[in-house]
Amino acid sequence: MTPFPISEATSVRFAPALPTSADVVILGGGVMGVMTAWSLAERGLQVVLCEKGRIAGEQSSRNWGWIRQQGRDLGELPIMIESLRIWKSLAQEFGDALGFRQTGVKYLARTEAEMSGFADWLVHARQHGLDTRLQTAAEVRADFQGSARVWLGGLLTPSDARAEPWVAVPLLASGAVARGAVILENCAVRRLDVQAGRVCGVYTEQGRIACDQVVVAGGAWSSLFLRAEGVHIPQLAVLASVAQTEPMPEVYAGAAADDRFAFRRRECGGYSIAPGSSHDFFVGPDAFRNLATYLPVLRKDFKSTHFRAAAPKGFPDAWSTKRRWSGDEVSPFERMRVLNPAPNMNTLSAVQDAFASALPQLGRPKLRSAWAGMIDTMPDVVPVIDRVAALPGLVIATGLSGHGFGIGPGMGRVVADLVAGHAIGHDLTRFRLSRFSDGSKIAPGPTL
Repeated sequence: MTPFPISEATSVRFAPALPTSADVVILGGGVMGVMTAWSLAERGLQVVLCEKGRIAGEQSSRNWGWIRQQGRDLGELPIMIESLRIWKSLAQEFGDALGFRQTGVKYLARTEAEMSGFADWLVHARQHGLDTRLQTAAEVRADFQGSARVWLGGLLTPSDARAEPWVAVPLLASGAVARGAVILENCAVRRLDVQAGRVCGVYTEQGRIACDQVVVAGGAWSSLFLRAEGVHIPQLAVLASVAQTEPMPEVYAGAAADDRFAFRRRECGGYSIAPGSSHDFFVGPDAFRNLATYLPVLRKDFKSTHFRAAAPKGFPDAWSTKRRWSGDEVSPFERMRVLNPAPNMNTLSAVQDAFASALPQLGRPKLRSAWAGMIDTMPDVVPVIDRVAALPGLVIATGLSGHGFGIGPGMGRVVADLVAGHAIGHDLTRFRLSRFSDGSKIAPGPTL
C-alpha cells in the first residue's frame, strides 16, 4: 500500500535561519500551532513556530478531514461556527487546493437511543442557528441509494464541510509565513528559559530564542514537555486508525458515521474510512497517573477502547521515554521527529466489512493506504486553552481530542488574542486549566 505522505523522510520545506528573539514562540506545527502563528502574525507580533519534525506530520494530517459543527461540545460550538467562517475565507484565498467542500456531515443511528441523542443535540443546534435537521430512515436511504436497511434515521448538518488534511495544513503554514511568521521544521524546543519566575525564552536544538510568551501546542507531546517544566495536565493519547480506499463510485459527497464505521468522500475519488468509535490505547506511566481523572469518560467509552500493553519505544508515554533533560541535551522530541504509529489492520478490516454490509452496491473497499495517528485527549474530551498562572508567559493550547482540524482556524484566532491581550469574544471557562485541580466535576462532552 502507498505509504503515508508525511514522514521523517519528507523534505524540509521551512528552514530559515533561527531568530535570536521573538514576541512569541509556538511549540508545535499542527493546525493549532499554524493557525495561532497565522493570527499572531496578522496582529503584527513577531512569532516563531518551532516544529520538531514536519509541519502537519502527526495528527493534523492523519485525521478524518471533517470540518463539523454537528455534535460539538457546547463550549466549542461558538468557536467552531467562527472557524467554519474562517475556512470559507481560506478557501477563497487558496482555491480548490484545500479540498474544502460544504458537503455536509451526517450521523447515522442504529438504535432508538442514538436517535434520542440526536434529538437532544438538535435543540442546541437550533439555539445557535445551525441548519441541522433530523432525518428519517427513508431520507437516509434516499441519500445513500442502494444502502442496506440498517439505519433508523440520522442527524444532518448540510453546511458542515470537509478538506484534505495533509494538503491543507502545509498550505496554511505557507499562508502564515506570507503574513510574517517564521516557521522552522526539524527544530525541537527542548526547554523553557525561566528567569525570576517567568518565561524569558526557549532553548531549541538550534539555539536559544528570547521571547516573553510561549504557546505549547504540541499535541500528543504537550504533557511530556510541560511536565519537565513542572506543569501537569491530565493528557493522554489514543491511537486512531484510518485508511484511504481506491477510487469508488460516489454514494455521498460528504462525511458520515455510525457506531461501526465512518467515511468521507475524497478529492481523488475514493473514501477515507475509519472505525466509528473504537480506538487503541497504550498503557504507560501517564495512564496510571491520571486514572482517577479519566474514570467518567472511561465508563462511557470502555467497550470501544482496545487496551495495549505498552507504547512502542520513543512514544510520548512509553515506559522508556526520558522525563527529565536540560536545554543543552538531546530531548525525546528529537529522538522521534514524526510520531508514525502502525494502524490496527484488524480494526480496519472490520471497517471494510461494515462498509460493505451497509453499502452493498459498492462492495468491500480496496485500500490504497492505511495509517494511524495519536490523538491528544483530555478527561472531558475538550482542550486546555489557558494561561498558566504559576508560570507567567506560558500559554497551553492542547488536548483538542480529535476535534482540532475543523476548529483549528477559529481556535488559533482565539489563542492569538489570548496571547496578545485582546478581546477573545468567547467564554473560555470550559477550557480552563484549573478545572482539573479546583474540585470541579469532570463533565465529558457529547459522544455524538
